Amino acid sequence: MRLEDGTGLKVVEAVRDARPEARVIMLTGYGNIATAVAAVKSGAIDYLSKPADADDVARALLAVGDESPPPPENPMSADRVRWEHIQRVYELCGHNVSETARRLNMHRRTLQRILAKRAPR
Repeated sequence: MRLEDGTGLKVVEAVRDARPEARVIMLTGYGNIATAVAAVKSGAIDYLSKPADADDVARALLAVGDESPPPPENPMSADRVRWEHIQRVYELCGHNVSETARRLNMHRRTLQRILAKRAPR
């Protein structure tokens, strides 16, 4: 989604304009519903959040026609998705706990407890 010189949505549109038969998948670490809808409207056939399994990418690319691919067999748990998001924001904030807590709108001590635990499965 986020590129140094723009957004991945512009890339999806450019690929669809240049090669209408191309099958484009949006793969992002910044997944949310609004950008998923925007990506599909721009021409992406699927929208996957990182970390994505290679099998999920292959299923999306090999889906027949406009048929959507089947859901992943082993999707991440909601706890794991939350943990991944917290880790991503923590990295983007330069491992600053106070800044991360502010951006996530959570108490700093709560965030410290979450960061001290192991990743959920």
